[in-house]
Amino acid sequence: MSRIAASVCSLALAMTAVSTPAIAQGDPAKKTQTAKTFWGVSAEKFEYRYSDSDEELAVIEGGAFYGTDELEFHWLFEGEWEEAHNAWETLENQFVAQAPVDDFWDAKAGIRIDTPEGPDRVYGVLGLTGLAPYWFEVDTNLYVSDEGDASVDFEAEYELLVTNFWILSASFETLVAFSEDREIGVGKGLNSTELGLRLSYDLIDRSLSPYVGVVHERKFRDTADLAEAGGGSTEDWFAVVGARIAF
Repeated sequence: MSRIAASVCSLALAMTAVSTPAIAQGDPAKKTQTAKTFWGVSAEKFEYRYSDSDEELAVIEGGAFYGTDELEFHWLFEGEWEEAHNAWETLENQFVAQAPVDDFWDAKAGIRIDTPEGPDRVYGVLGLTGLAPYWFEVDTNLYVSDEGDASVDFEAEYELLVTNFWILSASFETLVAFSEDREIGVGKGLNSTELGLRLSYDLIDRSLSPYVGVVHERKFRDTADLAEAGGGSTEDWFAVVGARIAF
C-alpha cells in the first residue's frame, strides 16, 4: 500500500510540474497572470434498474472537479445498491490528478478505494481520457491493488443528437484482469462487459436530463464461474430509468 501511494504521489507531482506553464522572469505582465480556475459537480448516472430476473439495482456514477486548463483534481464515485440484499454490491471512490497531453486527451494518476459490502481494496490508478475520432468519448485505466493484482478497464460512449433536446447515448464498458482475486469475485482474463442505450431529454441546458434505456451485462470465463458458485447470475438485461444532473 505504501509503495502504491508513493508511486502515485510521484506521478501526480510529475504531472503537476509538466502541466504548469513556465513564467518568463523578465516579463512583468506574465508574472501577474493567474490561471483561471473551474469547478463542477455532476451525476452522469442516477438511475434505477430492473432486470429480466427481477433484480433491482440503484446505480449512481458521477464526480466533482476543481482546477485549471493545465491541471485538474477529480473525485470520481460509482456504486450499485442491490435492493434484495440492502447493500452496496459495488462502491468505489477515485481521487486523481488530470493533465492534458494533447488537444483531445488527458492523462491521469491517483488512487481508487473500493468499500462495498465485503472485502475492501485500494488501487493505484494510471489512466487516459479524451475524445477519439468520430466523437467517441473514451476512458481507460490501469489499476494495481494493494494485494498486487492488476486490471484494465475501458469505456466508450457516443451521443447522437436526435433533436436539440432529444439525445441518444450508446455506451460500452469492459474489464480485463491480469490475475485472479477470488475474494472479490474477479477471475483472470476478460471479466465482464456492459452495453447501454439511453434516450434522454434535455430539460435545463444539459443540467438536468431525464432518460430511459436498456442495459445488458455479461460475465465471462472464470468470473462467470465465480458468480455462479456464489449464486449470482452471469447475464442480465435491465430496463433503466434515471437522470443526468450537473452543476
